[in-house]
Amino acid sequence: MEPLLGVVLALILAVASAANDSCTCATNKWAVCAQDGPGNCTCRLAGSDHPLDCSTLTSKCFLMKAETMPLKEKRLWRPPHGRLDTDGLYNPDCEESGAFKARQCNQSSTCWCVNTAGVRRTEKGGRSLSCSELVRTRWIYIELTHKRSSNAFHVPDVTKAMRQLFESRYKLSPKYIAAVKYDPPLIQIRLHQDKKPSWDVDIADVAYYFEKDVNNDSVFYSNSKLSVSVNGDAVAIEKLWIYYVDEKAPEFCMRQLAAGISAVVTVVLLTAGIGIAVLLILRWLRTRTYKKFECKEMRE
Repeated sequence: MEPLLGVVLALILAVASAANDSCTCATNKWAVCAQDGPGNCTCRLAGSDHPLDCSTLTSKCFLMKAETMPLKEKRLWRPPHGRLDTDGLYNPDCEESGAFKARQCNQSSTCWCVNTAGVRRTEKGGRSLSCSELVRTRWIYIELTHKRSSNAFHVPDVTKAMRQLFESRYKLSPKYIAAVKYDPPLIQIRLHQDKKPSWDVDIADVAYYFEKDVNNDSVFYSNSKLSVSVNGDAVAIEKLWIYYVDEKAPEFCMRQLAAGISAVVTVVLLTAGIGIAVLLILRWLRTRTYKKFECKEMRE
């Protein structure tokens, strides 16, 4: 009887373990998931009680907040071989919806205004800085270069492969992929989204996921390496640039612009002054040489 009881307990533990292993968030490796009941898996954002929808991408604001958590706290649920890249990161303030708050501040009471992609669009100020609205990023330009391949890629094939990548891996609706251009080895992808319905992913989130994938720091739970291929031939991405264009122009202070212009004018004037001085000195030297030569001839 005891051996039979042991087998039953082992089976129960195996089933429970399998259930826990399957309770993960496919789109967020920093999510904390728990089995609430049979077939019910609930995932929350690391370090908070905010529930996550793991059928879609996590907002960039929530991701950045999870990334900037102390390593000691994150180590409890980090997936194997996961790593933290803190370059250019800050700990953002997020709305309940996952959007960035218009004003962001750091621990030293320095504040600035951001767009919907979390990118600073004003100069930094103090706590008194006011950001009246969260300005939408309507356009995102992605440029990347790839390594030379033994087989030449054709423009239609590259365009099709990049569109399929963004639609399948990042769940981006094709209507937001405005254009894909290819001029070897440069690939240009233009995303355009005037407004984001609640059921669609934000192009800023897509760009962030793609950037993390290219940097071999995938946000997906599987931590699978990004694989881009054209007709079976791998496309090895070398460099990546992402540009954000807002619906309103950035509001950087004109004092900085004026200071920059003043510095340029000063350099130009100094260069011109030095040039004129050199010309005058050379002219004086030539005149002096001529006079000496003339005096010498007169003496002779």
